[in-house]
Amino acid sequence: MRRLKAIISYDGTQFSGYQVQPGERTVQAEVERVLAVMHKGNKVKVTASGRTDARVHATGQTLHFDTPLTIPVEKYMKALNVQLPRDIRVLSIEEVAADFHARYSVTGKRYRYIWSCEPVQSPFRRYYTVETNGVKPDVTAMQEAAKAIIGTHDFSCFCAANTSVQDKVRTVHKLDFEWHGEELHMVIEGSGFLYNMVRIIAGTLWEVGIGRREVQNVELVVASMNRDKAGKTAPPQGLYLEKVFY
Repeated sequence: MRRLKAIISYDGTQFSGYQVQPGERTVQAEVERVLAVMHKGNKVKVTASGRTDARVHATGQTLHFDTPLTIPVEKYMKALNVQLPRDIRVLSIEEVAADFHARYSVTGKRYRYIWSCEPVQSPFRRYYTVETNGVKPDVTAMQEAAKAIIGTHDFSCFCAANTSVQDKVRTVHKLDFEWHGEELHMVIEGSGFLYNMVRIIAGTLWEVGIGRREVQNVELVVASMNRDKAGKTAPPQGLYLEKVFY
């Protein structure tokens, strides 16, 4: 058996998330369907770095799977892309050590969140950015407030209430904002992220940017470890899993 590591990109618009769900179209189900065809009907389990929700995108999701096939990795990649739907693409495949694990070997992740601040949002960006109806936030205030998030904290305040995870301590290494034309991008890197953590951070910092929340309040939110103190969960279509670090 060989263990292969693949980096994939997908448009989350028409998916009910990454993870297999009965009766739903998911990224994992599509990949495993094609792998089963390539393995003459035998199921091949795929393990990803983590799940993404419905309508969330990925430009650098990482997964691994084991295969007895001996075909070269470049041909393996081509065979997958020929059979996968067009909203999933395999960007690279490489053979890795047997102890590599797409989830448990992760040392960090980078996400990107995008708001469209143009007066009239392009119809071609409606599934890939969050519309602000022309509102442009105070990015200087957002960047100042973000300082309270950088570092190692118990991030219970930025975690969905229905999570089963007990240990909510994570480290955020970087949190920056970038203008790309009329789009505002939030780029965040960390050791790991809780369920909905990036979207809740985005929603909270957006409130700072439009003057609904004071800069100093974010530090109090983090210290409170209380989800009710943070902002709304930002919409899913603005979120991208950009890179997984190993």
